[in-house]
Amino acid sequence: MTPMNCLHSDQRLPLSERGPLRVMFVITNMPVGGAETLLVELIRRLDRRRFAAELCCLKHFGPLGEVLAREVPAFTGLLSHKYDFAVFGRLRRLLADRQIDAVVTVGTGGDKMFWGRLAARAARVPVVCSSLHSTGLPDHVELPNRLLAPMTDAFIAVAPSHGDYLVRCEGCPRRKVRVIPNGVDTDRFHPRWPDRSVLEELGMQADTPAAGIVAALRPEKNHELFLRAAALVHAQRPAARFLVVGDGPRRASLEHMAADLRLTHAVRFLGTRADVPAVLSILDVLLLTSHMEANPVSILEAMASEIPVVATRVGSVPETVCDGENGYLAAPGDAEAMAAHTLALLDNRKRAEALGRAGRETVLRHWSIDRMVGGYEQLIEEIYERKAASSRRRYGLPIPCARTS
Repeated sequence: MTPMNCLHSDQRLPLSERGPLRVMFVITNMPVGGAETLLVELIRRLDRRRFAAELCCLKHFGPLGEVLAREVPAFTGLLSHKYDFAVFGRLRRLLADRQIDAVVTVGTGGDKMFWGRLAARAARVPVVCSSLHSTGLPDHVELPNRLLAPMTDAFIAVAPSHGDYLVRCEGCPRRKVRVIPNGVDTDRFHPRWPDRSVLEELGMQADTPAAGIVAALRPEKNHELFLRAAALVHAQRPAARFLVVGDGPRRASLEHMAADLRLTHAVRFLGTRADVPAVLSILDVLLLTSHMEANPVSILEAMASEIPVVATRVGSVPETVCDGENGYLAAPGDAEAMAAHTLALLDNRKRAEALGRAGRETVLRHWSIDRMVGGYEQLIEEIYERKAASSRRRYGLPIPCARTS
């Protein structure tokens, strides 16, 4: 075996002759959100025999970053403001000092995608990938980030239609786009009896009709549509309650809208919750009202919990929610259709339960967390092995057989 200190700076040992690959995930910060929650699960579940995961939050950790910082090597404070160009040198030195083998930037566009890839190439990191989770504004791949496509080994999409979107609308070369579907932990999200403590907290009974939405309070999630649909449902089912799980700068305006719709007593803004499975347990229906989506985690969690879903027909949602088979779909902005589907599920428990069971079966077959993690593991090893073989050919060294998992 060739000692590491005898290697040329761009020569890498094959997988069969080395220890775990050191993978640095680069993100701006980690608030509680779908992409960030998936990153926590991914880092926790990577095979420790093959991967040593690390985290870099360029600005600050955020709530989920602080959680991961107690579990893996984690770094922050490299970027003080948008035009802090010194972040390049700081990040390049960090990657070199940590002897990183793969960098995965997490998020669509922005500083993490630009500086993460640029510093990775400067530090001669062999594997450079970008994991993208959005479809359109406010997140998109800006021109400076598009110009770095040649130094990127893979752009990771979260569903087949999302991969097509990255090619058509975000300038990602088709040959570099890899689809790794989002996944959900079906051991954590599963059918359960209504959680008594949550019911008591909210002053509800187990038979109180309840619909909810789990999404950060951002414009693209279109909580206004949720509230309009809630008003239509409430007019026919006055006992119904509507739960909004998530937080953000739009909370005050949405609370005002709920008051204008005379829903103050019926709508509960719960903010960020660590007990999402327990909250889901008291829902009869989960709504997703977004203008745009890639592959939303909230509907996967609900489906895994056998909660029927009513969602807008946007992005890759129809690849998950099959209208009339495991949930219902409505046109974006159609409050009447959202309300009609919700009422139908509240009024027909057998139908709701059948759709819920079909939803969990869909998740188990196509959207498991293990499948997602395996996709990342395969991609990173595949690119690394290709780069290692190329460098060995360059120096006239033998190429061993690829390592098997």
